[in-house]
Amino acid sequence: MQFHHHGYVSTDPRILPAAGVGIDRPEELPDEVDVLIVGSGPAGMITAAQLSQFPGITTRIVERRGERLAIGQADGIQARSVETFQAFGFAERIIQEAYQITEMAFWKPDPANPSHIVRTARAVDDPMGISEFPHMIVNQARVLDYFAEVMAHSPTRMTPDYGYEFRGLTVNDADDYPVTVTLGHTTGERTGEDRVVRAKYVVGADGARSGVRQSIGCTLAGDQAFHAWGVMDILAVTDFPDIRTKCAIQSEFGSILHIPREGGYLFRMYVDLGEVDPDNKGAIRSTTIEEIIAKANDILSPYTLDVKNVAWHSVYEVAHRLTDRFDDVLPEEIGTRTPRVFITGDACHTHSAKAGQGMNVSMQDGFNLGWKLAHVLEGRSPESLLSTYSAERQVVAKNLIDFDKEWSSLMARKPEELKDPAELETFYTSTAEFPAGFMTQYEPSMLIGEATHQDLATGFPIGKRFKSAPVVRVADTNPVQLGHHHRADGRWRLYAFADAARPGEASGVSTWADWLRNSPESPLLVHTPRDAEVDSIFDVKVVYQQPHTEMDIGRVPEVFLPRVGPFDLIDYEKVYATNPESDIFELRGIDRAGAVIVVRPDQYVAHVLPLDATEDLAAFFRQNLLPR
Repeated sequence: MQFHHHGYVSTDPRILPAAGVGIDRPEELPDEVDVLIVGSGPAGMITAAQLSQFPGITTRIVERRGERLAIGQADGIQARSVETFQAFGFAERIIQEAYQITEMAFWKPDPANPSHIVRTARAVDDPMGISEFPHMIVNQARVLDYFAEVMAHSPTRMTPDYGYEFRGLTVNDADDYPVTVTLGHTTGERTGEDRVVRAKYVVGADGARSGVRQSIGCTLAGDQAFHAWGVMDILAVTDFPDIRTKCAIQSEFGSILHIPREGGYLFRMYVDLGEVDPDNKGAIRSTTIEEIIAKANDILSPYTLDVKNVAWHSVYEVAHRLTDRFDDVLPEEIGTRTPRVFITGDACHTHSAKAGQGMNVSMQDGFNLGWKLAHVLEGRSPESLLSTYSAERQVVAKNLIDFDKEWSSLMARKPEELKDPAELETFYTSTAEFPAGFMTQYEPSMLIGEATHQDLATGFPIGKRFKSAPVVRVADTNPVQLGHHHRADGRWRLYAFADAARPGEASGVSTWADWLRNSPESPLLVHTPRDAEVDSIFDVKVVYQQPHTEMDIGRVPEVFLPRVGPFDLIDYEKVYATNPESDIFELRGIDRAGAVIVVRPDQYVAHVLPLDATEDLAAFFRQNLLPR
């Protein structure tokens, strides 16, 4: 964490000084806002947290509840989400309180006594080392708390506006604030009264029954599996030996997906309730908690479950549905106008909870959208940038639903119905990269370059997230993870991987650095506002091939040592050397002749280019950024 560059700070450096709309922020919901977010679930809160970093943008997030969420239904946090938490500054703290999944145990009927279950296999959760971050379990309410803290500590001092429900909207592109939203008070003396807010953009993060989705004519289409599950968060005494290990349990009496929860005692069970009668859905929905517990005991035999306390329970049927678009632009309007209304998270895609994807994918929806809205509203990017949101995220949602159909179907089958006795565990281990959140790969667009030079950095696939690796920070000799310094601040990252020359020697990286700092065609000069700090749009870093002991930081090109703040101080934290124990050039297949890796504000690799392809680099940014 860097601070003091604007003067000495003796208080919590995570609490940024109020600025822009955060100074004297009105407590009451304004009549006009730049962005109105409907719904304070994971998708809405991460969008708000991203937008809260931009002091010039008025963003408000409304929620029909009268207060913060006390207990959420989602709890699985995949490693990609933890990477995202790192960008928002709270990964380490949330890891401390979470339950971490390292293995999954598989239980099946005992061949000698099929009415009893036995453990048949264990699978390592991340056998390929996909991420340095863990797969973990923590309640959705705590995730929302952390994002609320980010918002409250941001320059805009954003907080959710509780007690408003969405009632409808209209769009009139002729207005400065083209989206007129009608809200209703749900709490206090004004309960039932309408409230009208005008916005430049609206984000519907209001769940599977989204009113925003309905207002823009989108519908969820898909199918229902007619299979029900009872889910319960409980405190219990049991002799089941793997009660603190994630388990897939298949027995003659049905299946359980067992997930230990944070805190050491609580756990969740998804209990198979069997097929649903399409003509009498109410019967399964009225299943009592006592019946769910009894079913769980049947499945766990010969082990017993003595439930002492039920924190939460529900009954749900598996359904897989996806909207045809994620914004208000109709198919026949594509290319003729840009969107004004967006939907995210469960408003766009619904599926089973057993793959632990709902909250995770929803947060990536919001992360994808938030910085794009900020870029357009600040005048950094053309409005056409906003059309990439639906184009990118709908494909991800479709892949998620296809994956979840197969996983939930396997979980619902009886052991004798499987083609191979090990089919469930084989599927779990062979598809590990997908549920971890790392299979997303965006197609070429104004934000994603062609893979012409992918061979220069095979470990950084274009369109996929930037996979961190160890390096050594030269100035203070600290070993660090390169990707952990990518904050959710809306900046693009330019990683220059040097050729073999040392700092001060004529080389490809020194020529590139001189071009970036001085050429009229340089993105730094073309797109950085004249009154802004040199690294306000682009965070430029360099990684040298030599160990830090062989480097003279005083000879590093000036573009990698930018001057910041009112005192024109030097930022020394952009110069890195290889870690001798884990060479990033070897780990990520980076050509020893050097390369430039362009990374988007949401951590996805946008381009890979040779050091001398300066014209291509300039042309790429002319597609998605406006001149200053």
